[in-house]
Amino acid sequence: MKAELSPIIVSRLEKAASDNGFDQEIEREGGWLVFASTQSPLRVWLWAFGDAAFFAAFSQHNVARVLGEYGAPIVGPIPKGAVAGRTVPDVPALHRLLRRALQLSKALPNELLHRFEKQVAMPPTTTEAERLVVQRVGQNLFRDGLLDLWEGRCAVTGLAVPALLRASHIKPWADCETDAERLDVYNGILLAPHLDAAFDRGFITVADDGTIVVGDALDPDARRTLGLDRPLHVRGLADGHRAYLPWHRDRVFQAGSKVGDVA
Repeated sequence: MKAELSPIIVSRLEKAASDNGFDQEIEREGGWLVFASTQSPLRVWLWAFGDAAFFAAFSQHNVARVLGEYGAPIVGPIPKGAVAGRTVPDVPALHRLLRRALQLSKALPNELLHRFEKQVAMPPTTTEAERLVVQRVGQNLFRDGLLDLWEGRCAVTGLAVPALLRASHIKPWADCETDAERLDVYNGILLAPHLDAAFDRGFITVADDGTIVVGDALDPDARRTLGLDRPLHVRGLADGHRAYLPWHRDRVFQAGSKVGDVA
């Protein structure tokens, strides 16, 4: 049983949860405050050690694995039902941790697929118009997932104007064998329009370390105009992306020589 939380700390934890999308408070478990969300299946458990440390445990492995930069791992037991947790030093950091956790829970692999399957039900035979509607639903979900994963910023330039950003598939929708591939956020990169067009047409690709590689098809003037004459890098690249990038380098990228994998 954990130490009793003061009313002030409880109020802070409740506000952090509600402000960041965990809008359903559940019965406490062993001193932990427990919250769910109407936007996501993710559940979170919160506790604090005075004002010195704040603890959050999560119910989804895929979310917990990606939160490394947002806090240190919890040392010690976590609540039953939680899979992992993070500790942060103050309330603002707790807000950032919870906001990012909810974003990830709505975007990471399988979540988009589950949402897609709920929204569309493909009959045994469909018309071309119906297939286009289903594709549009999937592509909109995919874009929303990439906006969540990259927090509404271009993965290369940092441009933070969502209306201008493009959800670029690494392996194109038409070439994917399953809806799981099509809706896997790791099969995409959120890009500014000029980078999206260059990536889609194979003028640029991405090495496994995130480096933007420019093909020989673009001459120096074109590179300068597009801002590709300086080193560029995709931030936040994960192993999931590296599973798809060889396909783009081998099938789409226009290069005088093969790019190959970069460690």
